[in-house]
Amino acid sequence: MKSAATRRLSAMAMGALLSTAAGMAQAEAPTEQEALKLATGAGCMTCHHIDPSAKGPDGMAPIGPAWKDVSAKYAGQTDAQAKLTQIVLAGSSPYESHWKGKVSGLSMPPNKVAISEADAGKLVSWILTLK
Repeated sequence: MKSAATRRLSAMAMGALLSTAAGMAQAEAPTEQEALKLATGAGCMTCHHIDPSAKGPDGMAPIGPAWKDVSAKYAGQTDAQAKLTQIVLAGSSPYESHWKGKVSGLSMPPNKVAISEADAGKLVSWILTLK
C-alpha cells in the first residue's frame, strides 16, 4: 500500500509529465510563408486548399477540406492541436469521416514519411489560426 507522501509525489510527477506533454503539443505557429513551404514540401497542397471556395480537379469538390473550414470546425477545442497533428501523421479513417459529402476524398493517408511530427505540429498551429 502506498503512503500518502508517495501518492502525492506520484500525482505531482504525473501532473508535471502531462504539463510537459501539453506544452510540447502546442507548437508555435509559423508565418504563412513558412507554413506554405512546409505544406508544399510535404504534398499537403495536392489535396487541401486554404479557402473553402477552391475546387478540386475537374470542378469537383476538393479532395480534402479547406484549412479555413478545419480551423472553424476545431475552434475552441482544447485538444485540437494534438488531435489534428496525429491525424496528419497517422491519417484518418474512412469509416469516421466527418467531412463526408463536403470533400471527394474518403480519408487522409498517413503522412509520417512526408512530414516530421514537429513540422506537422507547426503546420497545424498555423491552420488553427486561419479565419
